[in-house]
This record gives sequence, structure tokens and C-alpha cells, in this order.
Amino acid sequence: MSAQFIDEAKALRDSDAFDIQAVHNWLKAQGHDYGDELPQVKQFSGGASNLTYHLQYPDQYAHNDLILRRPPAGHKAAGAHDMKREYSIMQRLKPVYPYVPEMIAFCEDQSVIGSDFYVMERMRGIIPRGNLPRGMTLSQEQARELCISVFDKLIDLHQVDYQANKLDDLGKGAGYVQRQVEGWSSRYTKSKTWNVPSFKNTMTWLQRNMPADVKTCIIHNDYRMDNVVLNPDNPGEIIGVLDWEMATLGDPLMDLGGALAYWVQADDDALMRSIRRQPSHLPGMLTRQEIVDYYCNKMGLDAKLWPFYEVFGLFRLAVIVQQIYYRYHHKQTDNPAFKNFWFFVHYLNWRCNRIIKHARKNGFQ
Repeated sequence: MSAQFIDEAKALRDSDAFDIQAVHNWLKAQGHDYGDELPQVKQFSGGASNLTYHLQYPDQYAHNDLILRRPPAGHKAAGAHDMKREYSIMQRLKPVYPYVPEMIAFCEDQSVIGSDFYVMERMRGIIPRGNLPRGMTLSQEQARELCISVFDKLIDLHQVDYQANKLDDLGKGAGYVQRQVEGWSSRYTKSKTWNVPSFKNTMTWLQRNMPADVKTCIIHNDYRMDNVVLNPDNPGEIIGVLDWEMATLGDPLMDLGGALAYWVQADDDALMRSIRRQPSHLPGMLTRQEIVDYYCNKMGLDAKLWPFYEVFGLFRLAVIVQQIYYRYHHKQTDNPAFKNFWFFVHYLNWRCNRIIKHARKNGFQ
């Protein structure tokens, strides 16, 4: 596999620039002396959350290939973009989950670049986004191998002994399912606009069919293929897992439900296929049901209540989409990409109701 497929940063946007000299001086104060030469700085595009930059120092220095992460400019919701928490999670997970990047240092001194930020080592590899990099192909067997590798890494995470590794404080733990159902229902109610469905049927059904947590473990909470890094010499091998800002302690099937809400398979309808963000449609990729069966078999869990987790994942995605649309509807953003998000909220409501209708025929209330 050629190096041409490795995920690379692009030119730094003027609106997202920062004081490179100040960061260089700060790194030196943390014990990382790169001499007098400033790093080359580029920026990774994509994502609507934290900003991600590539800092490249000359090859003669150790730790010369770096990533800097900081929040976007402007008003931020309370609790969002918590750089210190994200840095701490990765720093503490690294010894027990080796797919986490190596942390370099965290800065909470606002005088450096005007916000908290952290620096970590770059994981140089391929990130499988909506479509594979131009010119890259996977055979049916390679696609299947990649798909299984992706969910094996989620299984590995869910099997980390958080108590033995003193990670009990990553989240509240027990009662996760109930907190999530109530929390996301409240968020939807607060962000509803006149032109989207009430989701009353879905929210009532989730409350009525809510199972107890199957177990408590470390969950990623935003697990997708475009958050993994592949070995450029062997694209079936995952060398890294990124974006840990939402990680917590919770129910593993809720994590899988959230992940599969984004999983668009080849035989999905045209509207679902239009929002695909990962190459999950390739020949050889497992279907959602095949992934559930594989995961539950490896984890020793019962899949009979899967419709609940599937509906929850789709409802959670609908709330995320609606929260973004709410900002557009109320003219808090004029990004034209958000203009028709209300339509997708209707679609997700239809998907939820279809699954609920079928589930009621199979023992659900």
C-alpha cells in the first residue's frame, strides 16, 4: 500500500491560525527542545468540533511529528470541548489500550494561544472516510478483514478492566441506559422546531422497554471508521483510535448502538446512502445485523434486546442532527449545509417507528 493514501493535513486557514512561536516556546518549557527552528504547521479539515493541526519539526528531533488539538473559537456550550478531560482520558488509557496516541503535554495557560490545548504524537496512517483515498482499492476479503478489525478494537476497549486500572472516575457507571434515554429525550424536546416530528412514540417506547445495563465498561461514545487509523502497509490493521472527548463509563451495547446508527450498508435506501461517512458499503463489509451477531458472540452477550439499542442509536443521531438544525433554524449559523437537516430528522423518525412496529410483533411493549 502506497504512502500516497496516508491522511495528510492541508494549508492552515487564516481564521484558525495561532501563535506558533508561543507554542514552540511552551513546548521547550515542557522539556521538548526543538532548537530555534519553528515547526511547519498545517491543519486537518473536517469535523465540526475541536480543531486539529499537524506540527512537523525536522527529522533530527525525537517526537518531531505532532498533533495539536484545541477548541474552536467563539461561544462554547458548558462542558463541551473539555481539552483537559480528553487529554487525561487518553493519557490514562494509553497503558491499557495501546491504540490511543502518545500524549506529549497539556496547556491550560490561556496566554499561550487563547485557549486550552494539548499536543500528542501523530499516528501516521490511513483514515477511512466516506470514500477510500483516490486510487486505493480493497478486495472483498480485505474489506471484510477491515470491518472485523474495526469492531475487534471496540471489543478490546469494552474488555479493558477499568477498575483494576483505576479508571473508575471516567463516568458515573451504573444506571447509564436510563440516564441516556432521559438525557437525549430532554435534549430533543429542548431543540425541537415546528417542522420536525415530536418523537413521542420513540421516547415513550424507549422508556417502556428500557433494559438494565448489561455491564459497565469504558465506552468510546463516537466510534466510527473515520475515527480509526489504518496501517498504510496493511490496511486491514488498525494502529490507532482517535477522538476520545465523549468517552465515559457506560453500557457497551449502547456504544454499539450509537456506532451502528452511522453504519450505512450497500442495500440501504438512497437517503441513508446519501449521508454515508465511512466506506461501510464496500463488498465484503458486514451488515449491521452481522456486526451485532459477531460482537455479541465475542462479548458473550445476548442480542435478543437489540431493537432497543438500534432505536436508541438512531434517536440519539436524530437529536444530534436536530441540535445542529436548531442553530440554523434560529439563525445562529448560516451554514447552508444545515438547511435541510430537518428532513433527515423526519427520516430517522420513520426508521425508528419501523423498527418499533416490528419489535412489537416480537415481544416488545
